[in-house]
Amino acid sequence: MNTVGRAAWEMLSWGIRAFGGGFAIAVLGGIILGSAGGCNPASPAAFRLNLEGREPRRISFLQRESLEELMVELFGTPDEPRLPPGVELNLELLRMAAGPAIRMGDEEGYGRQRRGLYREHCARCHGISGDGAGPAALVLHPYPRDFRWGIFKYTSTLPGLKPTRADLRQVLRRGLPGTAMPSFARLDPIELEALVEYVIYLSIRGETERYAVQLILDEDEPLPLSIVSKERIIEEGAQWAYQQWLIPESDPQQYVVVPPPPPEVSMPAAWADSVAKGRELYRSERAQCVKCHGPEGAGDGEQTDLYDDWNLAKKGVTPAQTARLSALFSLPLQRLKARDFRAGIFHGGSRAEDLYLRIHIGIKGTPMPGVGPNGDNPGVLQLEEIWHIVHFIQDLAGQNPFSQKATGAAGRNPLLSELSGSTFGK
Repeated sequence: MNTVGRAAWEMLSWGIRAFGGGFAIAVLGGIILGSAGGCNPASPAAFRLNLEGREPRRISFLQRESLEELMVELFGTPDEPRLPPGVELNLELLRMAAGPAIRMGDEEGYGRQRRGLYREHCARCHGISGDGAGPAALVLHPYPRDFRWGIFKYTSTLPGLKPTRADLRQVLRRGLPGTAMPSFARLDPIELEALVEYVIYLSIRGETERYAVQLILDEDEPLPLSIVSKERIIEEGAQWAYQQWLIPESDPQQYVVVPPPPPEVSMPAAWADSVAKGRELYRSERAQCVKCHGPEGAGDGEQTDLYDDWNLAKKGVTPAQTARLSALFSLPLQRLKARDFRAGIFHGGSRAEDLYLRIHIGIKGTPMPGVGPNGDNPGVLQLEEIWHIVHFIQDLAGQNPFSQKATGAAGRNPLLSELSGSTFGK
């Protein structure tokens, strides 16, 4: 089986296990359509120009050509990545992830990845351009991430900041439960690093492209672009976007949230007390959880018109306006649904510290806000109050460490060691 076939089969097999046969039919159809429409290895791969939400007839040939030439000059192509001045990513890692998938045998004859990691593992969902509109994207809910915005949902960094590399690495290793994003833990560490580097590259490229599009289409920058204009795009677009990725890594103590030790809940009475406090906080006006998630955490709150940042621009005031706006994007409007905690499936992870971070920081790019302290802002909830809500959500999700089901025949529950606080605050 060749590389494309192997990747398709892996995705199909995982989808059948996770979502059933309907997923298999839809994704297989998407892969077939995709190979006929841009993922064909016989034709040179190209980044698709980001003109989402814009009327094509209002974009001149010269504007389009100038944008395409600029982006190739600064960032190269999907087969041969390039970096603009001041963007100091690892080009060797980028070349491992870029290009068509190629495997070469090592001295023992085992296959080793040399190139094309992104094309093999990611492009069918996230697209060659990292636009989240790969061949399989249309049938997925939620849509795959559009890296070009530079916004990532599940991070350990404060609101408004980029994720750390460790955050991206964790998503690759663990996947996103309840979505089509699988775990890539089986990849070698160097391959994971190459994919992390390439995602950052696509993000910086995407933010630079959006800046250039605004400059050329909205501000009528004279064409062809002058040297001064290109330098401005490099400095205010590419270099600025790159610097944003350095901020969390430069001072993790200031910008990265480490969950503090939870309150003591190693005894049934203490657990029940924390859950009761969490229930009260959850239903309070301060926390505002009920508005979306409902009084019992069933995801049935009164606020149902929910959209993430990637879909909000497609939403009009009337159905007709929504249809017109959505037609200007690669994917139709997709509404969010608040999490039903009772299902016990959490996209960002179901560990206690995962839930803590989702509440403290929020889910970036979505209506889910952070309620924890943020710099000089004391936050809506205190740290211990966040933990009480975590325990309440765990209880709703069937993660009560003292239930007979959780404890099992051996009389031990691994949740208790997690709740003891031994792994937090370190």
